[in-house]
Amino acid sequence: MNRKMIWVALFTLALGIGQAAAHSKKEMTQPLNGAVLEASPETIAMTFDMPLRVTLIMLTDQDNVTHEVIRTDNMQPISEFSAAVPKLPAGHYSVAWRGLADDGHPMQGAFSFEVSE
Repeated sequence: MNRKMIWVALFTLALGIGQAAAHSKKEMTQPLNGAVLEASPETIAMTFDMPLRVTLIMLTDQDNVTHEVIRTDNMQPISEFSAAVPKLPAGHYSVAWRGLADDGHPMQGAFSFEVSE
């Protein structure tokens, strides 16, 4: 391998590592994705490995009805997000979220859970 090829390989590797390290990722949800709960949760929560500004959070049921969530983060960058939810009747629920990492990278995801009673 000549010097130019070595420099290109090192640059490519460093660029890839830098990009991977720059973006926040979701580490945990509460309720856990796919959980079956005996009672309605009081809150929904997410933990991120780096601060993230959650720009949208939406809770919908199996009939695509949106349920209110009460957030207190004022859309500030946070690593731990939580929002209070009303008492949910039995059913399947989905949480969709969007956010912006500190570097401006848009993030999004979803998780779901079921309330059995």
